[in-house]
Amino acid sequence: MIRSLTGFSTRRPWRVIVVWAVLGIFAALVGQALVFRVTHTDSAGFLPAEYDAAAALRVAREEFGAEPDADAVTVLVARRDGKPLEDADRKRVEGVARELNATRLEMPWTEKQIRGISEDYSQVPRVALVTTAPDGSFALLGARLRGNSTDPGMQSVYRVFHDRAEQEFGAAGLRTGFTGGLADVVDRADAEETTQTVVGLLVVGLIVLVNAWVFRSVMAAFIPLFAVSVVGGAAVGTVVGAALLTGFELDPGTPGMISTVLIGIGVDYFLFLLFRFREELRLRPEEDHRVVAADVSGRVGTAVTSAALTIVAAFATLGVAAFGQFRVLGPSVAVSVLVMLAASLTLMPALLAVTGRKMFWPSQTLAAAGRPGSAGRTGELVARRPVLVLAASVALLGALAAGVAGVRMDFGTGGTPRETAAAATAREIAGALPAGVSDPTTVYVTADGGRVLDAAEVGVVQRALSAVAGVGEVAAPVFDGDRTAARLDAYLTVDARSERARDLVAGPVRQAVREATPAGLTAHVGGTAAVFADVATAVDRDLRTVFPVAAALIALILVVLLRSLAAPVVLMLAVGLCFAATFGASALVFQHLGGEPGVTFVLPLVLFLFVVALGTDYNILISDRLREEMARGGSARAAVARAVRHTAPAIATAGVVLAASFGSLAVNADPGTRQLGFAMALGILLSAFVVSLLLVPAAAVLMGRGMWWPLRTARGRRDGIGRTAAGPQGRRTHDLEVSGRP
Repeated sequence: MIRSLTGFSTRRPWRVIVVWAVLGIFAALVGQALVFRVTHTDSAGFLPAEYDAAAALRVAREEFGAEPDADAVTVLVARRDGKPLEDADRKRVEGVARELNATRLEMPWTEKQIRGISEDYSQVPRVALVTTAPDGSFALLGARLRGNSTDPGMQSVYRVFHDRAEQEFGAAGLRTGFTGGLADVVDRADAEETTQTVVGLLVVGLIVLVNAWVFRSVMAAFIPLFAVSVVGGAAVGTVVGAALLTGFELDPGTPGMISTVLIGIGVDYFLFLLFRFREELRLRPEEDHRVVAADVSGRVGTAVTSAALTIVAAFATLGVAAFGQFRVLGPSVAVSVLVMLAASLTLMPALLAVTGRKMFWPSQTLAAAGRPGSAGRTGELVARRPVLVLAASVALLGALAAGVAGVRMDFGTGGTPRETAAAATAREIAGALPAGVSDPTTVYVTADGGRVLDAAEVGVVQRALSAVAGVGEVAAPVFDGDRTAARLDAYLTVDARSERARDLVAGPVRQAVREATPAGLTAHVGGTAAVFADVATAVDRDLRTVFPVAAALIALILVVLLRSLAAPVVLMLAVGLCFAATFGASALVFQHLGGEPGVTFVLPLVLFLFVVALGTDYNILISDRLREEMARGGSARAAVARAVRHTAPAIATAGVVLAASFGSLAVNADPGTRQLGFAMALGILLSAFVVSLLLVPAAAVLMGRGMWWPLRTARGRRDGIGRTAAGPQGRRTHDLEVSGRP
């Protein structure tokens, strides 16, 4: 099937290119316009229904009309001269609040939205006075806007509200400040806009420069990146379309993660093809380039298919996760990688067939075989000193893995950079009111059987909650319309997003509520801190479930692909050590040295899947070539030296490109995203340069042909493990730079 796809693509290249261009661009545009319809930012919505915070969210929606896409903004109003608010000032505040509460906000349409497809967030906000500072220095208003906070259209509506409120209060001689919810999101986006643009351009420039330096070619520098960008847009559009059809909801970070992953993976796969294509053109100068392209695509396509399916299988294991953010990430990445695999077997071969030898213009490298260079020296070092190389590799990875000691999980969502207006407003509020005043922990009390609640019964829960150390104040209970449910807002003395708040809610608060709730009533604790506490429980459960399932599945795939029992054990031990080293290094940099509360809670699982799955890609390539070279006969040392020499350029280049793609996330203002970017970039570099090019080859030298046990690899024998010494047209297999199964 692989050869049929690649053969058709090289025979009808322009048809394939046009189809991909039309479908890819269309899917990218539609996906970008619809992506915000299938994403939501409420972590409680990703929790299983049996968790307490999820149950609290259900009560809030069913009994109190809470909207899942409502974004709260806290508006601070104070006098310009810094004096306490007077009665006349308070009346002005209440009057302006009523005006804002009755004025419709029209969404400005820009080039980012498509009428008829993009959502129109025009609306009337809900604005109400929340509280006044004890010293009268300011009043706080709560404003609720409905919509996806990550959608540029929704952010435009917030800016309209911001400007209108600032203007109305300014006309009354008052100053304003905005924080929380949309204010944080918009300020963070504005603060990062320039940085993200510069970093994106630098990453693209790096990929182009690496390709240009390796191939000495203009086309080889730009065509892979252009093709992968089109395919990446098509993949995101496919995921968004599938989510719309199935009713699946995505985490807001999923589309961005897909784009980052696919750029790196796609360029990697294209590089594997280019290295092999260039070598084949050198060996067959008189043969038609389309024939060569078909042959190369069929051979490398097998290895690429194996590598891609390994990633798909690894992420498919997230389907057993309890936490919804993990459960939606798995299918999304798997579908995206399948789209990229389809492009690797169709679009990329078609581009090779169209460009031919011009792909490497103006380079003269087609005229002669490349020199051994550093790749050859690395292969010779591994072959001569396998024990030293193996020991040094294990020592390096082990030293980095030591950082795992004392690691903690951080379930915070980052926050706003300190220099933004939203952060300054939050600090001003915190100086006069409890830290949790703008983000209360909420207890919902309902009566069994739907009977009417008695105020005295709810008062028992309120008093117990007020007595908990760390709870600064509990607001008076608010009943729903038929008095079958009540809401109690508790203002913590610590930031609701902090680890202390999570521990407080998970322990003393829930215990007090549970013990004080009268018979016949049910109480659920919700709010940010409660959500984080339940997320911690769900993630801990998922780590214990997904890790062994994913490891077992990847090991099984390696056994099938390599047709060996010993080699998969070596590879799994190697990638496992690489994962521990990467995780330890991340904890060392961010927690032990950086002073952050811990590493982001998604890091262990996402890092494990990416490092193991993507690292296995490189291991499949080197292992395939090691087996092929050993099948030719001769000493294991010579076979390993040849294998490293001819695969090192492709693996090293691909590793740098993929690491650069992930590394672009490391400059994000959000601590969690920054940690993911750093960790995945480091993990890919360790996988490529330490594991695949040093540790695994050194182990192969020491194990010899026993690495392929129980199959035997005999000299010059065609045994299904490798090819004989002569390939097509009399060329030797050890002259090929990227191996693939015929």
